Amino acid sequence: MDTIQSNNKRIAKNTLLLYLRMLFLMAVSLYTSRVVLSALGVEDFGIYNVVGGVVTMFSMLSGSLSAAISRFITFELGKGNLPKLKRIFSSSVTIQIILSAIIILLIETVGVWFLNAKMVIPEVRVEAANWVLQFSAITFVINLISIPYNAAIIAHERMSAFAYISILEALGKLVIAYLITVSPIDRLVFYAILMCAVALMVRLTYGRYCKKHFEECTYHFVFDFALLKRMSGFAGWNFIGASSAVLRDQGGNLVINLFCGPAVNAARGIAFQVNAAINGFVVNFMTALNPQITKQYAMGNRDYMMNLIFKGARFSFYMLLLLSLPILVNTHYVLGLWLKIVPEHTVLFVQLVLVSAMSESMSQPLVTAMLATGKIRNYQIIVGGLQMMNLPVSYLLLRAGMFPEIVFVVAIIISQCCLAARLWMLHSMIGLRVGLYMRKVYANVLVVGVISSILPILQGFTCNESLMNFILSSILSFVCTGLVVYFIGCNNIERQFVITKVSGIKAKFK
Repeated sequence: MDTIQSNNKRIAKNTLLLYLRMLFLMAVSLYTSRVVLSALGVEDFGIYNVVGGVVTMFSMLSGSLSAAISRFITFELGKGNLPKLKRIFSSSVTIQIILSAIIILLIETVGVWFLNAKMVIPEVRVEAANWVLQFSAITFVINLISIPYNAAIIAHERMSAFAYISILEALGKLVIAYLITVSPIDRLVFYAILMCAVALMVRLTYGRYCKKHFEECTYHFVFDFALLKRMSGFAGWNFIGASSAVLRDQGGNLVINLFCGPAVNAARGIAFQVNAAINGFVVNFMTALNPQITKQYAMGNRDYMMNLIFKGARFSFYMLLLLSLPILVNTHYVLGLWLKIVPEHTVLFVQLVLVSAMSESMSQPLVTAMLATGKIRNYQIIVGGLQMMNLPVSYLLLRAGMFPEIVFVVAIIISQCCLAARLWMLHSMIGLRVGLYMRKVYANVLVVGVISSILPILQGFTCNESLMNFILSSILSFVCTGLVVYFIGCNNIERQFVITKVSGIKAKFK
């Protein structure tokens, strides 16, 4: 019991640290997006997003290995096997270095060909786009080699370090927002160079911290064939899931470029920045929760693991709903207030991407539980195969003349199909009770979402756009969501926990 309470406190403390980090990062992101969009213009902003998307497409190769690295490091840390942990870390760095060389080769051949032969980019900006591709590739490789270090920090649950280093990265991006306005060269190229420099600074900081604080994080060249085979087998099947997520996001970005041009890519880029700012709160919550799910599986504590999965799914949705509802109701006004230039399609893109994020939030703890088992072949074939349908379906619909927003509609529908498949698969993999999940999680969040939205939506339809009405709408959204989550979303134990915490806070001020 003491161990469970200690774990819960650690999760709460780590989540709070990551939230404080996220508030700062969100403010920086919203400000820098405004400055960068204004400095680059809609067309160049769209070019940067879609060319960066070409590079990100190659994360299909790295994403599966990244998940394997995180899983193996966290699993062995849960078992307390230091010698094996050292071998896993060094092997992971070796793998990432080799993979980096392969990805650079592919970008310099396939990537360069695709950019110059297939993408829709104005002729006068093709040279700048090629420079962006080169520096985006270097940035990608730097981030790739950082993955074992990031995984070690998260596995050790040192979220304070994770938060401080991320704040350093945000400060670097603030400097970029200023420097880009006084650029001595082409602003698009200069922006790509500066983003690469910030990635290098963050990579060196992660490396120094991990080497100083974690015994296993001193790199030695290791080629443990048996270990590499296990990790590669895990990564090989996880490749389906990793690549399907990349094809959904960046593949959707590319087909939008092919049929709609870079201006619509700019709208999508803005929508995803809003989503990153809002969804970051859930990502931080899951970053704090994921190591515990994996460790509890490694230690055989299945009941506690199931409790974490159910709570993680519910509270991920609640947090997204709380933060997204004011934006969903006031999207047009918020974008006009935030940006000097609002590209066409941005309003609907933002609304749809937030709904998509809420749909995905219920699946995140399930994905972590699946990865913890290490038995992922059948799961990835079925769920990853479903998710891969995003790209061909979106391509065919856009080719048939459908509106650009259809890409997000397809993603939402397939997301729900994937959730159903995950539940069915995890029933046999870890004994997850599907009926209980549907009642305790799915029905719960649907009821909470619908009831919370009624008054804010009515207020949005009946009032004109103004700063005062936006403030009132936001307050109404927060109050409605908070009350509905408390009285309908939470169980008796959770409500008692809230009462105890509020009473403790009141006592400190007496």
